Parts: sequence; C-alpha cells; structure tokens
Amino acid sequence: MAKTNFQYEKRQKELEKKKKAEEKARRKLEAKNNPKPADGSEEAPEDEEGEEGDAADDAAEAGGAPAQPQ
Repeated sequence: MAKTNFQYEKRQKELEKKKKAEEKARRKLEAKNNPKPADGSEEAPEDEEGEEGDAADDAAEAGGAPAQPQ
C-alpha cells in the first residue's frame, strides 16, 4: 500500500491559505477604493436581473422553451 504524501497535503493547505489571504486583501483594497454611499443604500450590480431573468437566460442557453409562454 502506498504511503500518504503529507508534505504534498501540507503544501496544498499552505497554498489555499495564501490564496484566501490574497483574496481577502484584494476585497479589502477594493472596498477602500470604492466606498459605499454615506446614506447606507447599496448600489445594485448592473448585470443583476433577478430570479425570473436568470431562469429565462438559463432556458435560452440550454436551447429549451422560453420561461414564460406567449
């Protein structure tokens, strides 16, 4: 039976921690450069259409029938 390569597993965990730390630092920097409005309201992303828009997009991409019959 093959022996477990603990050094490989440890290296993978270290790489994952480093990746998470870089992602966190990137988000923090992005938040610093793009502060939220002072009135407390958040701006909606431009590409967000809601649940119904997503269902229609999914059906169209799959080549199926439209989400709502006409």
